[in-house]
Parts: sequence; C-alpha cells; structure tokens
Amino acid sequence: MSIQKVSLSMVLLYGLVFFSPYIFSPFSSDIVISGTTFTYILGAGLMIWLYIINKNTAVTTVEKEAKLTSPVFIYLLGVSGIFLAMIIQAVVFGIETAITGAEPSSQNTQNIIAVILANPLFILATTIGGPIMEEFVFRRSLIGLTETYTGFWIAAIISSSLFSVIHQDGHFFVYFFMGFFFALLYKMTGKIWTSIIAHCGMNTLVVIAQLVMHYANIELPK
Repeated sequence: MSIQKVSLSMVLLYGLVFFSPYIFSPFSSDIVISGTTFTYILGAGLMIWLYIINKNTAVTTVEKEAKLTSPVFIYLLGVSGIFLAMIIQAVVFGIETAITGAEPSSQNTQNIIAVILANPLFILATTIGGPIMEEFVFRRSLIGLTETYTGFWIAAIISSSLFSVIHQDGHFFVYFFMGFFFALLYKMTGKIWTSIIAHCGMNTLVVIAQLVMHYANIELPK
C-alpha cells in the first residue's frame, strides 16, 4: 500500500475508535469503559500492524530525509521528550493563565482520571492505546498526507491544530504546542516510535501524578 492509502486507513480507523463509546452507550458504564478500552488497544494494534507490513512501501518524506535514525537517538529523544513535553505543557499553561486568568487545569485530564477511578482498566487506553493512535494519525498520517503540498512546517501546524481541537479541552495552545513538539521529535529521527515513547511516557506520568494526588488528598494551590 502507498503512504496515502495507509494514512487514510489509519485516519478512518481512528475515527471509528473515537466514536466507539457510542456503540456501547446502551449498556452499563462498566461495559462502555471496558469496550472503549478494548477498541483503543485494538485500534493501536491494527495501526502498528499496518505500519509494519507496509514499512517498505509506505514511507513519508520526513522518514526519507531524517538524519538521526539510530535506535540510540530514538530512545534518548523519546525518553527526554517525556520530560520536555511536560515542561512545555507547564510553561504554556502558565502563560495562558497569566494572560486569561483561567485555572491551569485540564478538564480533559480530570475527566480521564474520573473514568480511571471508576474502572482502572481505562489506564490502558489513556497511556498506551490513545497515544499510539494519536501519533500514527496526527504525526505520521496527517503530516504524511499534507507535507507534499505544504512542506513539513505547515503540515505540522495543521496536524497540531487538529490534535488540539480533537481534545475538546478549551486549552488550544497547550495541546497545539505539545502536538508540535511531538512532530519535531518525529522529524528529527524519522521514526514515529520516538514521539510514541514521549507521548505514552508523558501520559503515564500525568496519570500517576493525578492518582497520587487523588489518593493522598492533595490539592494544588490556586
């Protein structure tokens, strides 16, 4: 399959997974959460499978032009990217708060933590399934589909904007700059695994921190 067909397949698959909770909505909340978690993990697995079986024919411009392709760079940039992404998130939150006066909290994150507290299985969706799909779709697929016509930087802006909008959190620039940073990691190594490591790692640390604060009954100062 060509990169266009693989990318469109992944975008379509992501759309199906994104709306999968509506399929389970007639059932109990536990079934909704478990079913959604299953579709997230299944979606991520299918995207990895599509990527592996087509890696020799479906190659993006970013992957062709990358310089830092060594596994060492993929690992180092991926792991360091976890903490850099969290710093970027904190800085943009701080700037946004200073300008708008809004509270530096994410409703999207709070909603996710509430679901995890109701059904811990959902951790798999937020720390593994979701980030993997988002990297394949918003970094590799959308940039791969548009960079031929716009160049990498405009493609990254478009994909980062859509990445922010899809989170429906009200903090557009926070998610935009995080998405743009993940796109830079992908561009530097030409391997989607770099941004996947950073994204999964960041989500995992955020979930752990939020759960610790919840169970320790810690409230951040306002």
